[in-house]
Amino acid sequence: MNDYTADEMMSVAAARALRDGSSCFVGIGLPSTAANLARRTHAPNLTLVYESGCLGAKPSRLPLSIGDGELADTADAVVSVPEVFNYWLQPGRIDVGFLGAAQLDRFGNINTTVIGTNYADPKVRLPGAGGAPEIAASCGEVFIVLRQSPRAFVERVDFITSFGHGSGRGDRERLGLPGAGPTLVVTDLGLLRPDPETSELTLTELHPGVELDQVRAATGWKLKVSESLATTPAPTEDELRILRELKKASEP
Repeated sequence: MNDYTADEMMSVAAARALRDGSSCFVGIGLPSTAANLARRTHAPNLTLVYESGCLGAKPSRLPLSIGDGELADTADAVVSVPEVFNYWLQPGRIDVGFLGAAQLDRFGNINTTVIGTNYADPKVRLPGAGGAPEIAASCGEVFIVLRQSPRAFVERVDFITSFGHGSGRGDRERLGLPGAGPTLVVTDLGLLRPDPETSELTLTELHPGVELDQVRAATGWKLKVSESLATTPAPTEDELRILRELKKASEP
């Protein structure tokens, strides 16, 4: 039996994907947890950028929101939100962007706008875009963190809030989008990466204890599986200790 949770496996897997010396546009929640874990383990020179304008933040605990004072107190610099987008994000100065989603399709397109095909009268109106479309368009690459289920992993998103790979390889280039788009999807079941020829999301790793049939059942399309399907290494004792210390420091 695993001595860690699915969310801990997701956080560790996402953290491992971050490279030392790179810059990362961070959102609150699992992305922030993963980025701060990476900075405390293998990537001490990872630069964290938060949408509120905090550059190079080094929080001692997990921030409660992008407006948490801990981010400004520990940042190398604090700039305006327009400067974050106009100077840092849009010109391609951010290496990695982290995004979540309500819906995700086989080409990494993200919906956080509406559930239902009628925009004016949807089944559910979601929080919306925020800065996600700019992150998806302009970061060097995008990591998506999302719990996997047929409700979230759909054949076709109801609304494209943040552009992934469109309908396949070449769509980003035709639209003039500078970033590589989604290069990694981290779920509670495994890791998916775009096929180099088609850009269709392909299962490349299963988390320990997860069966392939579980992942197929949690996917709303016929899932493509890598011929060299691997097993994600389980979290180490150090990774779990540091992750839990981060979370404990954030408790009231």
